[in-house]
Amino acid sequence: MSTTAQIFHLKQTPQGLPNAADFELRDIQLPEPGDNQVLVENLYMSVDPYMRGRMRFMPPGSKLFGAAVGRVLASNSPAISIGDFVLNPHSWHSHFVDDASVVTQLDPELAPLPSYLGVMGMPGLTAWGGLLITGAYQDGETLFVSAASGAVGSLVGQIAKIKGGRVIGSAGSDTKVQTLINDFGFDHAFNYRTDDPLTELKKGAPDGIDVYFENVGGPQLEAALTHMRPHGRIPICGMIAHYNDHGEATPGPRNLTETIYKFITLKGFVVSAFESKRAEFQQQMAGWIKSGDVRYEETIFEGLASAPDAFIGLFSGENKGKMLVHLAD
Repeated sequence: MSTTAQIFHLKQTPQGLPNAADFELRDIQLPEPGDNQVLVENLYMSVDPYMRGRMRFMPPGSKLFGAAVGRVLASNSPAISIGDFVLNPHSWHSHFVDDASVVTQLDPELAPLPSYLGVMGMPGLTAWGGLLITGAYQDGETLFVSAASGAVGSLVGQIAKIKGGRVIGSAGSDTKVQTLINDFGFDHAFNYRTDDPLTELKKGAPDGIDVYFENVGGPQLEAALTHMRPHGRIPICGMIAHYNDHGEATPGPRNLTETIYKFITLKGFVVSAFESKRAEFQQQMAGWIKSGDVRYEETIFEGLASAPDAFIGLFSGENKGKMLVHLAD
C-alpha cells in the first residue's frame, strides 16, 4: 500500500527576505520501499540559515530538504528495523522512501530525539569543530561570538567557558542578552541592534580578543578585526547579515589591513569537515549536557505547514536556540 507524503517545494526563488509565497506544500504518492530501502515518518525537522543560500541555486519546483529525525515505518534493509529512530536529509517532508544508507540510527537513551537536530547534531558539531578545530581555540583565551543566542553561537560560548575562557556575545534583543549572561554564563553581552560593537568589545575584553566566531559579518566583523589580538583567528561559520542580499552585494569589511600586521587568520569551514569526529563529539557533548556544563534552548513550531514561518523567523530573530518544527509524535 502506497503512502501519501506532504512535501514542501520551492515555488519561486526568494528575492531578498523569503516569504510564505515562495513555498508550496504538495501531496505526493510515495512508492513502496525497494531492496535496502526504508519508509520513514518524520517527527522533527530543522530549519537553518544555510538553506537560504542554497535556494539561490534551486530552480522553482525543487523539493526542499535538510536535517530531520524520523521513525522507520517499513524496512527492507537488514541494518535498519521498524521502529528505529533515524537522522535523515529529508526535512520539509512528512514521509519519505530512500536508501537505508542515507539514514543514521539514533540512540534515544544518549540524548532526547530533538537534540540530534541541535546540540547533538549539525549545530552542535558546527560549534564544536568550528571553535576547537578550525578556530584552534586554546584554554583560557578570549572569545567573541556573534549571533550568540542561536543554536550554534550559544554552544560556542559555553564550550569556551568549559575551557576556562572569557566569552563575549552579541544578540538581537535585550532579553537575549540577559539570557546569554544569566543562563549561558557569558562574561559580557550586547545588543547589536542598539549598541556599538567596538565599544562593547572594548568593555568586555579590554585586552583584545583571540578568537572571533563569525556568524554575522558586517559591522561586527569590522569591530572584531579592529580589536583582535596578534595571531587571532576568525573561523567563518556564516554571514547571516548578507544571506538576503539582492542585486548589488553589500561591501565587505573596510579594515582587512588589520589582518596583515596582526597575523590574523580568517578561515571558512562547513560542518562536513568534522564528520569523522562526530562520534567523539557526541560522546563529549552528551557528557557536558548530563553534567550541566552545557544548556540549550529550542524554539518549536507545530506542524509541517508552519515550516516556512519557522524558516523566515530565523532572519528576524524569532528563535531562542535551535529552531525546529514538530511534525508528528
